[in-house]
Amino acid sequence: MHTFEAFFLCLINYLWKAMRCPFVYTILLFCGAFVSGQVLESNKEVDRKYLEDQFYFGLTYNFATNLPADVSQRNLSYGLQAGFIKDIPLSYQRNMGIAIGLGYGINSYYTNLLASQQGSDVVYSVLGSDADFKRNKIATHVLEVPFQIRWRNSTPEEYKFWRIYTGVKLGYVFDGRSKFVSSSEKIVFVNKDIRDFQYGLTLNVGYNTFNIHIYYALSSLFNDGVMGETGDLIEFKPLKVGLIFFIL
Repeated sequence: MHTFEAFFLCLINYLWKAMRCPFVYTILLFCGAFVSGQVLESNKEVDRKYLEDQFYFGLTYNFATNLPADVSQRNLSYGLQAGFIKDIPLSYQRNMGIAIGLGYGINSYYTNLLASQQGSDVVYSVLGSDADFKRNKIATHVLEVPFQIRWRNSTPEEYKFWRIYTGVKLGYVFDGRSKFVSSSEKIVFVNKDIRDFQYGLTLNVGYNTFNIHIYYALSSLFNDGVMGETGDLIEFKPLKVGLIFFIL
């Protein structure tokens, strides 16, 4: 028998006896599992086609800007929004992109501008500071289509990141009502003077969960030519400021 063959057989015999020792066997199993894990980890592919922020939910405080003289806000004017938005990355790093979506919004605007029906017309008057009423508001239910240009510094492994999303939002008001409530009466009616199609600019800025949302309307809440009792045009524009939350 050649020297090399004898050495090889002795080595095999030694390893076999060593592996029969429980301590050595345990160490070999541990090393094998570690090496296998490292190989699997190194072979794990990074998902370069991930998408971000496809569902959203927001809460805002609604300011009424450009109000007629003597008209002011009362109570807490608020807005709620929720929907789905399709993320479309434009760069390999997926940190630049666009998005288009479909959502639903509810908005309330509390002021001292009273809307009342007189036949087929709607008449507007200003409630004085001594007027006895609980609530006087305009409420809208809106089908919304947001379009955004998106920047973020996310990666396939990082789920907390900065984002700046800006764009426009189109809205169709499918239900707009005026509501007045006092201690003696309650008046609610569909207000035909509320503009059906509305649009404005949006900005969403934040980190991780909490993001600031701003919407500035470029269209008036009311149709063109709507006037108050003094002949002033009613063309106030909503400004919404609040928080928006994005979910994958």
